Amino acid sequence: MKPLVVVDVVGMTPALLKHMPNLAGLGWQAELGTVLPAVTCSAQATLLTGLTPARHGIVGNGWYFRDLGEIHLWRQHNRLVGGEKLWETARRVHPGYTAANVCWWYAMGATTDITVTPRPIYHADGRKSPDCYVRPPDLHDRLTGALGEFPLFQYWGPTASLASSEWIVGAAVKVLADHRPDLVLVYVPHLDYDLQRFGPSSPQAIKAAADVDKALKPLLDSDATIVALSEYGITDARRPVDVNRALRAAGLLEVYEQAGMEYLDPWTSRAFAVADHQIAHVYVADPADLAKTRAVLDELPGVDVVHDRDAQAKVGLDHERSGELIAVAEPDAWFTYYYWTDDSRAPDFARGVDIHRKPGYDPAELFFDPADPLAKVKAGLNLARKKLGLRYAMNVVPLDPSCVRGTHGRLPDVAADGPVLLCSDPAAVPRSVERDGRLAATDVRDFLLALQGISGPPARQ
Repeated sequence: MKPLVVVDVVGMTPALLKHMPNLAGLGWQAELGTVLPAVTCSAQATLLTGLTPARHGIVGNGWYFRDLGEIHLWRQHNRLVGGEKLWETARRVHPGYTAANVCWWYAMGATTDITVTPRPIYHADGRKSPDCYVRPPDLHDRLTGALGEFPLFQYWGPTASLASSEWIVGAAVKVLADHRPDLVLVYVPHLDYDLQRFGPSSPQAIKAAADVDKALKPLLDSDATIVALSEYGITDARRPVDVNRALRAAGLLEVYEQAGMEYLDPWTSRAFAVADHQIAHVYVADPADLAKTRAVLDELPGVDVVHDRDAQAKVGLDHERSGELIAVAEPDAWFTYYYWTDDSRAPDFARGVDIHRKPGYDPAELFFDPADPLAKVKAGLNLARKKLGLRYAMNVVPLDPSCVRGTHGRLPDVAADGPVLLCSDPAAVPRSVERDGRLAATDVRDFLLALQGISGPPARQ
């Protein structure tokens, strides 16, 4: 069986492909339908299962875990994803089928034969060191010996750069050459950075597109069938919308205080939002508060539409993990997670890169605080402290979100700003693409199976 390499080039759109000659020349091209919310975890889960978020349960990059009473984003375990995965379906037909996951999400605990995913070392004294989780275990040292340690601080945060994508591509090339799995999933995040920092039409975005295209060439030249696709397109962002502050002003959201800092209190709040780019899951404890909560959202500038449970069913997002209400931002707006009203009372994690403690997504983590001329100096001193084995805190992230210039999450308004799929096999054009130039996200799983001559078994939920 000829290997199939599926490269997730985050943020790739038809509009950007003119600056990406290696990808543009890969083969035929189709518009790729996405899902609501058009965010990494939801889209990837749909691509691999053929199911909507209402069925696989990944309703965003995070949500309120009602059974824990806590908000968690960016969990990593594959058991959170309902449904049978692409490679599991393939194994029912070909029991010896092998699969490798190089940095697609929900990798830990997955049934792939090879797994490579970012996983820092959390030291007992509170320090965090860059590393990755690799299975089989002996592959870890072979990868880091050839490529160096996983560049965690270039994977996300103010210093996020091409280095992380180059490492991932290098790991994928090595896995493909040394192990020859039937399927290799590769996640390439670089376009996410400068498109969110500067906007999709900026010179920096065009350079980022050209840079990631060049970095991908060794993988695109592999002796394999190549499919390159994206989860979403990034569009211009001009208006941050403080949905939690609006709920707090209406007396619906509560906080508690410790050491002079305010923390969101989901246990006592009548309503609060888990902000995720242009989508906000709004959790309402008492049905009696639904009307008031909806009125707050309907009147909030920057909110385009609010989905109740009935409307969620129509957009494939009616799952028990979803909020009682889901707010969708207007095209140039996005939702902050901020709930404090005085920056002096913001929690300490708000000024750092802390994706697991923040109760919502924070794109400001891509920036050094422009209001602090010493932010980069502080980061350098903290890096020195890290190298000496001392604890440190990277308090360099701005609390003013106006620096963010790109966003995503709502369904695309025009195809040029949406995701795209390219394939190197000229004989594998699906009928829907021949008919209207489009492939739905829910059909990608079956398309990938068909590329390797596998058909018949339906997706299992």
